[in-house]
Amino acid sequence: MAIEINMEAHTEYEKYMRLGKKEKEPMPVLDDILKEKHEEIAGEYSLGLVQIPLDKIVGTKTAGRGISFSKSFYPVMGENTEFANKWKILYTAHIEEGIRDAVKVYEYMNRFYVEEGNKRVSVLKCVGAAEVPGIVTRILPFRTEEKSNRIYYEFIDFYRLSKLYDIELSEEGGYARLQQLTGKRPDESWTEEDRRDFRSLYFFFKKIYGSIAKEFREEAVGDAFLNLLRLYEYKKLLKMEPLELKELMQKSLGELKLEKTPQLLMEPGKVEKKKNFLVRLLPANSPVLNVAFVHEKTAETSSWTYAHELGRFYLQEVFPGQIHTSCYDKVTEENAREVIEQSIADGNKLIFTTAPPLLMAGLHAAMEHPEVKILNCSLNTSHRYIRTYYARMYEAKFLMGALAGAMTEHGRIGYLADYPIYGMTASINAFALGAQMVNPRARVYLEWTTKRGNNPFDTFRKHGISCVSGQDMIVPKIASRHFGLYMDEGGEPVNLAMPVWHWGKFYEQMIDKIINGGWKADEAGDEKKGLNYWWGMSAGVIDVICSGRIPAGTARLVNLLKEEICEERFYPFDGPVYNQKGELCWDGRQGLEPENIMRMDWLVENVEGEIPEISELVAKAKPVVDTQGLKS
Repeated sequence: MAIEINMEAHTEYEKYMRLGKKEKEPMPVLDDILKEKHEEIAGEYSLGLVQIPLDKIVGTKTAGRGISFSKSFYPVMGENTEFANKWKILYTAHIEEGIRDAVKVYEYMNRFYVEEGNKRVSVLKCVGAAEVPGIVTRILPFRTEEKSNRIYYEFIDFYRLSKLYDIELSEEGGYARLQQLTGKRPDESWTEEDRRDFRSLYFFFKKIYGSIAKEFREEAVGDAFLNLLRLYEYKKLLKMEPLELKELMQKSLGELKLEKTPQLLMEPGKVEKKKNFLVRLLPANSPVLNVAFVHEKTAETSSWTYAHELGRFYLQEVFPGQIHTSCYDKVTEENAREVIEQSIADGNKLIFTTAPPLLMAGLHAAMEHPEVKILNCSLNTSHRYIRTYYARMYEAKFLMGALAGAMTEHGRIGYLADYPIYGMTASINAFALGAQMVNPRARVYLEWTTKRGNNPFDTFRKHGISCVSGQDMIVPKIASRHFGLYMDEGGEPVNLAMPVWHWGKFYEQMIDKIINGGWKADEAGDEKKGLNYWWGMSAGVIDVICSGRIPAGTARLVNLLKEEICEERFYPFDGPVYNQKGELCWDGRQGLEPENIMRMDWLVENVEGEIPEISELVAKAKPVVDTQGLKS
């Protein structure tokens, strides 16, 4: 029986036809896109029947199919044409019964192009439908090193498990992170219930985010959703009503809009000190500024915490009677929020959390207490309400490598690393390049102390290695001199040099910055990036101490290199730099960008060893690597 076109269909067709004729850009055509890109196709294969988000249908497969539509799939043919009549019949059928027939489409790089069913797509887009069933053929490009291509292949892995096209991400590693944050194992497939729950939450999120952030680009919304999952537990979000979710999103909007890569501030900058600076910061009834240090471990059991505690004691000497510092240690991810809240209740207005696993607790506290400044010691973390800080240890490691290259007798040097996190690979590579600079035959044997079932010293003995770069400094509770750069002489270490994390210098300059207006000035950068202070030797937060066993000429070389690095006349990563495969990673014609140094996930040519997978590490490494890991 023929469908009688209702009056609404005539009105709607006329409305959308006018909108379509205003659009000047043509409808994208997949055949033309592939031809223009000279794209070689790795293959085509059927995905079967898929629920396709309508906003991802962007064009037609062939040019002939698209002439009746504008770029947004609005109809453009005259109102008295056969095309217009068929469109109105479809519109009427959808209003009365709903369109259920599947369209036939091709998917290429996460976008869909219609081969059959253009009018169905047009009607559904015009009425604001969310999705349409479609028989999908995927056109697979060959793998390349382009970022978009790498992300697409990550999406393919995610789709294989989830069968979801709903969310799009713009950062590498994002889909694997999404799988993890939704409570799934890396290889775990999604159930129909999983997909339904996710779609329901993401639908409401997308609608709310568009209204409060005025952002509708697919990848921007997807990235914002991933940021939300980083902040709040997925299972709790699933139970929220739309109004509760909106309130949570409004509270966290600054975090949701941030890009993953932070803005790096590489130098302290000049801060003009003002008279009576503490008076302006402190309330009239408070004689001192209270500063809290929140540690994951204790100074007796951790060289890392010990270094920060030395920094705290240094502060008390620099600001006698002006500040009061307190220490909260043995803090876990589970009780960190409670401890930080207690430190705020104790009157602290400035809080340093000194380990990556304490980051999220500090972030949530900062959102609840905007009057308190909270910083976390970590690298490559981008957050709006909390700032992060770290030191460019790779500068000192380059000098240590040069010392090792000069002191080793046969060119084989051992290197002990702990966590495969941001900044660690730069330190390893800088050390190896420093050794290679003074000794072209130098080989650095890399071993990880957090790798399960691993005994680094077995490897060192096997290769006859006596010159070792160990942990950076001593652990007070453990009586051992196996730290810094040392020579193993008959089982007894002879210390040659050690790198220094001078956190006191950082904290001193940070407090000066906060008190004298520099904190506010730092906010002048990119509002979509969090702030990460990454200072080095020029700021005094990193140094190398040589023992009297270093020959005078070698010590002089180290001092000269230190001066050149501080004055920015020499860079540890001046090229050319080759990786372990012999591939040129940096040609040296311009300086290596700080972001590239921070996120290095490859090793230079004279390193023997590899970066371990998370699954290879001991349990205690997981909290740090989950937050800061190169492969997390």
